[in-house]
Amino acid sequence: MNFNFFNHRVHRGHRVVVCNLFFFLCALCVLCGLIGCNSGKLAVQELTIERDGQQIATVKAEMAITQEERSNGLMYREKLPDGEGMFFVFENDQILSFWMKNTYIPLSIAYITSDGRIIDILDMYPHNENTVVSSRSVRYALEVPQGWFFRTGVQTGDRVKIENLKID
Repeated sequence: MNFNFFNHRVHRGHRVVVCNLFFFLCALCVLCGLIGCNSGKLAVQELTIERDGQQIATVKAEMAITQEERSNGLMYREKLPDGEGMFFVFENDQILSFWMKNTYIPLSIAYITSDGRIIDILDMYPHNENTVVSSRSVRYALEVPQGWFFRTGVQTGDRVKIENLKID
Protein backbone atom coordinates (compact mmCIF):
# COMPACT_ATOMS: atom_id res chain seq x y z
CA MET A 1 0.00 0.00 0.00
CA ASN A 2 2.80 2.37 0.77
CA PHE A 3 4.28 1.62 -2.61
CA ASN A 4 1.05 2.51 -4.41
CA PHE A 5 0.69 5.71 -2.40
CA PHE A 6 4.26 6.72 -3.23
CA ASN A 7 3.77 5.84 -6.88
CA HIS A 8 0.50 7.84 -6.91
CA ARG A 9 2.28 10.87 -5.42
CA VAL A 10 5.02 10.72 -8.02
CA HIS A 11 2.42 10.37 -10.75
CA ARG A 12 0.41 13.28 -9.28
CA GLY A 13 3.57 15.40 -9.07
CA HIS A 14 4.28 14.60 -12.67
CA ARG A 15 0.76 15.76 -13.59
CA VAL A 16 1.36 19.06 -11.76
CA VAL A 17 4.57 19.64 -13.70
CA VAL A 18 2.86 18.79 -16.99
CA CYS A 19 -0.09 21.09 -16.16
CA ASN A 20 2.23 23.95 -15.22
CA LEU A 21 4.18 23.45 -18.43
CA PHE A 22 0.93 23.36 -20.43
CA PHE A 23 -0.28 26.65 -18.89
CA PHE A 24 3.12 28.24 -19.43
CA LEU A 25 3.10 27.25 -23.11
CA CYS A 26 -0.48 28.54 -23.50
CA ALA A 27 0.49 31.88 -21.96
CA LEU A 28 3.54 32.05 -24.24
CA CYS A 29 1.36 31.40 -27.31
CA VAL A 30 -1.07 34.13 -26.29
CA LEU A 31 1.81 36.57 -25.73
CA CYS A 32 3.35 35.72 -29.11
CA GLY A 33 -0.05 36.20 -30.73
CA LEU A 34 -0.39 39.65 -29.17
CA ILE A 35 3.10 40.65 -30.25
CA GLY A 36 2.39 39.32 -33.73
CA CYS A 37 -0.73 41.47 -33.99
CA ASN A 38 1.25 44.61 -33.23
CA SER A 39 4.08 43.84 -35.63
CA GLY A 40 2.01 42.44 -38.48
CA LYS A 41 2.77 43.23 -42.06
CA LEU A 42 1.50 46.48 -43.43
CA ALA A 43 -0.88 46.64 -46.37
CA VAL A 44 0.98 46.30 -49.68
CA GLN A 45 0.14 48.15 -52.87
CA GLU A 46 1.79 48.11 -56.25
CA LEU A 47 3.00 51.56 -57.21
CA THR A 48 3.54 52.52 -60.83
CA ILE A 49 6.19 55.07 -61.76
CA GLU A 50 5.77 56.86 -65.10
CA ARG A 51 7.60 59.29 -67.35
CA ASP A 52 5.67 61.13 -70.06
CA GLY A 53 2.72 58.77 -69.54
CA GLN A 54 4.86 55.66 -70.07
CA GLN A 55 5.40 53.14 -67.27
CA ILE A 56 9.04 53.06 -66.15
CA ALA A 57 8.84 50.73 -63.14
CA THR A 58 6.58 49.18 -60.52
CA VAL A 59 7.33 48.53 -56.88
CA LYS A 60 5.42 46.54 -54.26
CA ALA A 61 5.33 48.92 -51.35
CA GLU A 62 4.21 48.48 -47.78
CA MET A 63 2.02 51.45 -46.85
CA ALA A 64 3.22 53.36 -43.76
CA ILE A 65 0.27 55.64 -43.01
CA THR A 66 0.02 56.06 -39.23
CA GLN A 67 2.60 57.83 -37.09
CA GLU A 68 3.62 54.51 -35.53
CA GLU A 69 4.02 52.83 -38.93
CA ARG A 70 6.08 55.74 -40.22
CA SER A 71 8.25 55.78 -37.08
CA ASN A 72 9.01 52.06 -37.32
CA GLY A 73 9.61 52.17 -41.07
CA LEU A 74 12.11 49.55 -42.18
CA MET A 75 13.97 49.38 -38.87
CA TYR A 76 15.30 45.98 -37.80
CA ARG A 77 14.73 44.42 -41.23
CA GLU A 78 17.60 42.30 -42.46
CA LYS A 79 16.65 42.29 -46.13
CA LEU A 80 14.46 44.07 -48.65
CA PRO A 81 14.16 42.39 -52.04
CA ASP A 82 14.58 44.41 -55.23
CA GLY A 83 11.19 45.60 -56.43
CA GLU A 84 9.87 46.04 -52.89
CA GLY A 85 9.83 49.05 -50.60
CA MET A 86 7.89 51.19 -48.16
CA PHE A 87 5.68 54.15 -49.09
CA PHE A 88 5.33 56.78 -46.36
CA VAL A 89 2.14 58.85 -46.41
CA PHE A 90 1.85 62.16 -44.55
CA GLU A 91 -1.26 64.25 -43.93
CA ASN A 92 0.22 67.54 -45.14
CA ASP A 93 2.99 68.78 -47.39
CA GLN A 94 6.13 69.42 -45.34
CA ILE A 95 9.90 69.26 -45.41
CA LEU A 96 10.64 65.62 -44.58
CA SER A 97 13.75 64.15 -43.03
CA PHE A 98 14.60 60.49 -42.55
CA TRP A 99 17.47 58.74 -40.83
CA MET A 100 18.72 55.17 -40.61
CA LYS A 101 18.76 54.48 -36.88
CA ASN A 102 18.32 50.73 -36.30
CA THR A 103 18.13 50.14 -40.05
CA TYR A 104 20.39 47.35 -41.28
CA ILE A 105 20.03 47.60 -45.06
CA PRO A 106 21.21 50.35 -47.43
CA LEU A 107 18.27 52.25 -48.90
CA SER A 108 17.45 54.89 -51.48
CA ILE A 109 14.65 57.33 -50.78
CA ALA A 110 12.51 59.34 -53.18
CA TYR A 111 10.72 62.40 -51.87
CA ILE A 112 7.43 62.87 -53.70
CA THR A 113 5.04 65.83 -53.97
CA SER A 114 1.29 65.61 -53.41
CA ASP A 115 0.73 65.22 -57.16
CA GLY A 116 3.18 62.29 -57.36
CA ARG A 117 6.24 64.07 -58.78
CA ILE A 118 9.61 62.74 -57.58
CA ILE A 119 11.73 65.73 -56.57
CA ASP A 120 14.65 64.05 -54.78
CA ILE A 121 16.33 60.65 -54.90
CA LEU A 122 18.93 60.16 -52.19
CA ASP A 123 20.95 57.24 -50.81
CA MET A 124 20.93 56.30 -47.13
CA TYR A 125 23.37 54.06 -45.30
CA PRO A 126 22.80 51.53 -42.48
CA HIS A 127 22.84 52.93 -38.94
CA ASN A 128 23.62 56.47 -40.14
CA GLU A 129 21.80 58.87 -37.82
CA ASN A 130 22.39 61.94 -39.99
CA THR A 131 19.10 63.13 -41.44
CA VAL A 132 18.39 63.00 -45.16
CA VAL A 133 16.18 66.03 -45.87
CA SER A 134 13.85 66.76 -48.77
CA SER A 135 14.76 69.83 -50.82
CA ARG A 136 11.20 71.19 -50.53
CA SER A 137 7.81 70.36 -49.03
CA VAL A 138 6.52 66.93 -50.05
CA ARG A 139 3.67 64.62 -49.08
CA TYR A 140 5.21 61.18 -49.62
CA ALA A 141 8.46 59.24 -49.41
CA LEU A 142 9.37 55.92 -51.02
CA GLU A 143 12.20 53.79 -49.62
CA VAL A 144 13.63 50.96 -51.74
CA PRO A 145 16.86 48.93 -51.76
CA GLN A 146 19.78 51.24 -52.46
CA GLY A 147 20.36 51.69 -56.18
CA TRP A 148 16.90 50.42 -57.23
CA PHE A 149 15.89 53.78 -58.73
CA PHE A 150 19.09 53.86 -60.80
CA ARG A 151 18.77 50.21 -61.91
CA THR A 152 15.18 50.75 -63.10
CA GLY A 153 15.87 54.10 -64.76
CA VAL A 154 13.66 56.08 -62.34
CA GLN A 155 14.82 59.68 -61.91
CA THR A 156 13.70 63.01 -60.52
CA GLY A 157 10.80 64.44 -62.48
CA ASP A 158 9.18 61.01 -62.91
CA ARG A 159 5.73 60.55 -61.42
CA VAL A 160 4.34 57.99 -58.99
CA LYS A 161 0.72 57.26 -59.86
CA ILE A 162 -1.07 58.11 -56.64
CA GLU A 163 -4.61 58.54 -57.99
CA ASN A 164 -5.57 54.93 -57.30
CA LEU A 165 -3.85 54.48 -53.95
CA LYS A 166 -5.90 53.14 -51.09
CA ILE A 167 -4.91 55.42 -48.22
CA ASP A 168 -7.22 54.87 -45.25
